[in-house]
Amino acid sequence: MPATQPRTSGELRPGRWPGERLGLPAAGSGSVGRVGRRLAALAIDWVAAIVIALLFAPYSSTLHTWLTLGIFALMQVLFIPTIGGSVGHRLVGLRVVPVAGGWVGPWRPVVRTVLLVIVLPAVVWDSDQRGFHDKLAGTVLIRA
Repeated sequence: MPATQPRTSGELRPGRWPGERLGLPAAGSGSVGRVGRRLAALAIDWVAAIVIALLFAPYSSTLHTWLTLGIFALMQVLFIPTIGGSVGHRLVGLRVVPVAGGWVGPWRPVVRTVLLVIVLPAVVWDSDQRGFHDKLAGTVLIRA
């Protein structure tokens, strides 16, 4: 068996750049969104959720904490299928797309968001820089 071929499907070798195995370009539009943009988008979305939650509960309250998390999740679930990503994603030039192509649909954002708010799946990445939440949802975060 040639050295470049995996022996089983679980032994896929890393690509030369993140997203190569998914058929994505190395840079520019359509390439995998890098860490800096991802973190900036997350910060924008989280700050927006905090500010909106402040309209309903004082900052130091337990209610505010849960409202912030709920608002953050709701923004993800509503905006990913409608505008192609969260407000933060769109402001930093990213969008969420299904790996298989087409429309992301309603279920992928729900799966992705549930795993995202758990946090751990979002910080476990593969060589394509896809978090576990994106892998299970069948999505990838790309540059717009």
